[in-house]
Amino acid sequence: MRWAWLFLLSFALASPEEVARGFVARWLAGEVSPSLREVLASPPEDLPQALDRLFAYPPPPRGLRVNLEAPLVEGDRVRFPATLGEEGGEVVVYLRGEEVERVAFVRKDLLPAFAKSEAGGLFLLLLGVYWASALWGRGALARLFREALALLRQERRLYLGLNLLLYGLFALGSLLAFLEPGLARAVQKGIGGALEVIGLEEALGGFLPLLAAIYYWNLTQGLVLTTLLPGLFLGLPALLLNASRYLLFGFALSPALLPLHLYLLHLPTLVLELQAYILGTFGGVLLLLSLLRREGFRVGLGRLLRMGYLGAFVLLLAALYEAVEVVFLLGGRG
Repeated sequence: MRWAWLFLLSFALASPEEVARGFVARWLAGEVSPSLREVLASPPEDLPQALDRLFAYPPPPRGLRVNLEAPLVEGDRVRFPATLGEEGGEVVVYLRGEEVERVAFVRKDLLPAFAKSEAGGLFLLLLGVYWASALWGRGALARLFREALALLRQERRLYLGLNLLLYGLFALGSLLAFLEPGLARAVQKGIGGALEVIGLEEALGGFLPLLAAIYYWNLTQGLVLTTLLPGLFLGLPALLLNASRYLLFGFALSPALLPLHLYLLHLPTLVLELQAYILGTFGGVLLLLSLLRREGFRVGLGRLLRMGYLGAFVLLLAALYEAVEVVFLLGGRG
């Protein structure tokens, strides 16, 4: 009798691909994801749960096409080939038993091949060694480095003030997470999901690919696109954007949510990455000051670019430490 029940139960339990296929079909039909309006209309006590659901089951991009007939099961994940216009990718469903924890459309082209390759990581490693050694010489790299440091000394009060403001906002966000841990966990899940969407987890297989992926993403998205380019518009957009980013990151990466030893292990990464963006923000403010002092846009642009140069070097140090941290100290657990 016992074996008969087990035999019947094997038919009653749905396979992972069946669970994922049915969920994705309902997700594409708009039956799963909450709307932003519904989330914002939630009462305060329900907001963490509403945000958590929004980040776990974000609305599918309009025009997304999924091949539900070609699932690939990998442990607790089921992947379906997908396209968005001419862009390729896959829909990944994360399972816990027969329950869907979250779903994401992962684009294939957000990280170029060299930015998650052994060769890209090796190039950056050699570049870091050469760059650091060149700073002691008399070449262009050393000259730019000394000129950037001279600007920091020349405007040290402004520079220290920016450090106090932005690191202070990060600390404030960390403290607020102790008051609203549920909301902070939901935001943390949203940030983690965003990293999966860009395909960063593909680079977790080794030190060199991870180094390349971290540096490429932080340099292009963190320093260039969201700090230096906004800094061209008289510095204020970069300051406002990074102020909100530091508060959000402090909220999501607070010791209220992480074991203390893991937080302390990751703290050097946070300090270095945030410092790189502070340098970029400082460059934008220097551009504004150059115009106010009638020194000209060209002078201000040169100062912005020198701060960007210094920030790029600091980001490389941060990427080296973070890759060592994830691969060797955390064993690839990210």
